[in-house]
Amino acid sequence: MTGPHTKVSDYADELMSVPRAHLRLELTQDEEGLALLHDGRELVRCYLTRQGMAAGGFMAQALGVAIPSLGESVPARVSTGVLYRTVGVASLDFDSEAAYVLLDRLLEEAEMQRGGSSDET
Repeated sequence: MTGPHTKVSDYADELMSVPRAHLRLELTQDEEGLALLHDGRELVRCYLTRQGMAAGGFMAQALGVAIPSLGESVPARVSTGVLYRTVGVASLDFDSEAAYVLLDRLLEEAEMQRGGSSDET
């Protein structure tokens, strides 16, 4: 599902396989684009392409955070359900009109799920 604009690591799949109420994530921006990290390990990379930056912007929206400035990062604390939807958003093909139907649904679901509970990881 990912294209040349986005890379999803195997670690992201591994992390999402165990449900958790809260994951401490970090969204960073560097010269290559946007990266979503957990404990310093890269989960998703959105490259500096038109589609990559669209994916990165929508990924930030799914997480409920602002896009960080170049060289900066912002924390996000979300459930694995929100992470799943965030990865789905980043993996969409934004050249396809159908992607925007899925995007709306994934963003809506991520927003609803960001309420969360009190566990921590």
